[in-house]
Amino acid sequence: METLTLALGDRGYPIHIGEHTLSQLPAELTRLQAKGAVAVCTDANVAALHGEKVLELVRSAGMTPVLCVMPAGEEAKQLARIEEFCGMFLEAGLDRSSVVVALGGGVPGDVAGFAAASFMRGIRFIQIPTTIVAQVDSSVGGKTGVNHALGKNTIGAFHQPSAVIIDLTLLKTLPDRELRAGLAEVIKHGMIADAALFEYLERRVEPLLARDLDALLLPVRRSCEIKAAVVAEDEKEHGLRAILNYGHTFGHGIETITRYNVFLHGEAVALGMHAAALLAHNLGLLGEDAVARQRACLEAYGLPVRWPDLPVDETLAAMKHDKKARAGTLKFIVADRIGHVVQRTDISEEQARAAILALR
Repeated sequence: METLTLALGDRGYPIHIGEHTLSQLPAELTRLQAKGAVAVCTDANVAALHGEKVLELVRSAGMTPVLCVMPAGEEAKQLARIEEFCGMFLEAGLDRSSVVVALGGGVPGDVAGFAAASFMRGIRFIQIPTTIVAQVDSSVGGKTGVNHALGKNTIGAFHQPSAVIIDLTLLKTLPDRELRAGLAEVIKHGMIADAALFEYLERRVEPLLARDLDALLLPVRRSCEIKAAVVAEDEKEHGLRAILNYGHTFGHGIETITRYNVFLHGEAVALGMHAAALLAHNLGLLGEDAVARQRACLEAYGLPVRWPDLPVDETLAAMKHDKKARAGTLKFIVADRIGHVVQRTDISEEQARAAILALR
């Protein structure tokens, strides 16, 4: 097991990464001096695969677990879930000394984290991500929230976990499509901050898609290092943290107009990354070779870079509701080379439209 630390002073926390690290949960509950009931929040799919094991680990720490299950899928990431979970917390007797365990991918992780942020104005929670996208991205950094019909993740809070436990063996049960979609976030980290990570992904397609845990350790660890460093410098996205949204301004627009039931998050981000690269090329920032390399890498992992039916005007309208907008102006993260990005707020609507249109 390797342990990283997200440095946020007295709100910093460990990120444990390795195989069979799930066994670290009782020690973390003890370290946090959790008392009484522990809410294990997950979705129906993950509950069937890993729920009982996590409940038993909570019991082994001398605490009473309460299983809180939501429907699986992005469509379930709604404000109503927060009320449901908080009601379950009250019925189970949770209080300010209690701990919530978020078990699953990005959806239950975000929902459980927002419920923990909201319940009694904030209680502690532990992230146990079971998907690649959650392990390398959503479980680290304290962004929690739910979707609104007009925009993704527009209702939520910054609420840092007290620990993140990343168990690579949990990826063995991950469907192939979810694995591929999650790797889009790793490609993103390579594009924004680490050319060597990007090159590793180009070279190691087969072992990564085959779930070779030795091969997966480096990109998962490096992604967590990148995100932890960015969050430590800019926790609430006043500046630098926005670079983590590379591909997301376009991607979130696509997710919103499709009501989250056409593309997985990573698939939408892949489309968004290609649009961002095309935009950067049109701005004279990114060369054709780099655009082609990013596209080839995305395609090698089975990720989409084209959508013939993409509704351009609807996507652009949805992007205007993006939470990264300031005073009606969208912030775009664009690459000027592989491994480095810049922020631009001077992109015209026509330039953004041209990048969206190029995805068709």
